[in-house]
Amino acid sequence: MRYGFAIDQRTCIGCHACTVACKTEHQVPIGQFRTWVKYIDKGEWPDSTRAFGVMRCNHCTDAPCVAICPTKALFKRDDGIVDFDSERCIGCKSCMQACPYDAIYIDEDTHTAAKCNFCAHRVDDGLEPACVVVCPTHSIWAGDLDDPASGIAQLVASNATTVRAPEQNTGPNVFYIGADRAVLNPMLAPVDGSYIWSQPDPHRKAVSEDLMAIAAATGARTTLNTAHPRPWGWRVTTYLWTKGVGAGALLVAAGALLGGEQPEGVLALAAPAIGVGATALTGGLLVWDLKRPERFWYIFAKANPRSWLFLGSACLAGYSAVSGSWLAAALGESVGLVSSSTTKRAVSVLRWLAVPSAAAAAGYTAFLFGQAEGRDLWQSRLLLPHLLVQALQGGSGVLLTLSALTAGQTRVTKMLAGTFVASSAANLATIATEYGRSHKTPQAAAAAEMITKGRYRKLFWAGAVGLGGLAAGLATPAVKGRRLRRAALAGVLGQVALLAYESVFVRAGQDVPLS
Repeated sequence: MRYGFAIDQRTCIGCHACTVACKTEHQVPIGQFRTWVKYIDKGEWPDSTRAFGVMRCNHCTDAPCVAICPTKALFKRDDGIVDFDSERCIGCKSCMQACPYDAIYIDEDTHTAAKCNFCAHRVDDGLEPACVVVCPTHSIWAGDLDDPASGIAQLVASNATTVRAPEQNTGPNVFYIGADRAVLNPMLAPVDGSYIWSQPDPHRKAVSEDLMAIAAATGARTTLNTAHPRPWGWRVTTYLWTKGVGAGALLVAAGALLGGEQPEGVLALAAPAIGVGATALTGGLLVWDLKRPERFWYIFAKANPRSWLFLGSACLAGYSAVSGSWLAAALGESVGLVSSSTTKRAVSVLRWLAVPSAAAAAGYTAFLFGQAEGRDLWQSRLLLPHLLVQALQGGSGVLLTLSALTAGQTRVTKMLAGTFVASSAANLATIATEYGRSHKTPQAAAAAEMITKGRYRKLFWAGAVGLGGLAAGLATPAVKGRRLRRAALAGVLGQVALLAYESVFVRAGQDVPLS
């Protein structure tokens, strides 16, 4: 059994009856939609045409929102309907990033995720979804696609159909008949000016300016749609930086000790302190970003083992245990509660544990972003090595600044400067590789273009690239023990460069429209 929809856009008149019925059936808040009608116009009056598209959840065969949800709040029923349980939702918004169709929103009343659920309560009572019942032209069909005798199966079998975003390989179960290509592909019809009955949300309108060249071939423009703001903002941007710094500091220290350095200067107490403090800040940012922060413990109590939001939380917890133990041993020695020999024995073990746990804490986001299938820019194979390199740059930069300002061991400062310069160069090389190559999908290419040539170009080139290169240059003399004050400044500039890059990367990835 596989329930799905078929929408005959040849007969749809754009009356919005389906939208009204859906909002009434589910008490959807004003300004939010589970089902909505999109308008596309081509040409100029009087030689103009208008096409409609009914947008909603696609009840995917391989639903990415189900995989990424950390608490199993989203689930797939035996009949193929993708439903949700608002009582388990923590409002992390990861499902919104995973959905390639802009079908999920955060309900303003419950502060939990919501979407079309095929009117599952009606289906269970043998009824059709509300939108099907109310449609005056019978343009919406619903039923079992696997039953050859069902009306929807016969309709789909006897007509040419298309689906939205087939390249995502989610197996969407909403089939369109006679739909204009520009209706289904939002890249081909950006907002131009204003909507016919309202103003587009400022974000969608601003982004459309970067898409005009792509849409020039179709001559299509969106004249009515719903608002879809970015789910993740500055907290996620900052979390990427704090997580990298926290993991990188102990990763650098552990690597140095394994390479023969002694636990002296910033390697003794500052490194684990930064690891603990930055990771705690990371956790605080993640909880703060939840729409239902009081439910944060559901991540572990109601865990989905497939979700990298859960697995990443486990990585952070494991790393926190290692860095916390290291810090406790160092503090114990500093206040005389633990002998130096005991601390050395503990650190000799913890340095081995620090490397894999810090790498996991720094790198798990690559797999989390990989599950965010609606954001093609984030699907890069370079993301994992890039996150590790950024962690080394961030961690060594902070330690370098502290070591240079406190006149720490010159040998340690030189080692940190070398690590910072090398990781900064590797970061710039990874950026050059990522944005100097062609991207596999138009969505990823459009996001990359926004970064290098569009709305984020100044912050990218002056901040992420320019400051990153300047920081590496300022730190280079410190590799030989010279100009250590400049090295302290370099470490600070390196953090600014990392934040600049995270900002454009997170925002541009979410700027490409999905509906």
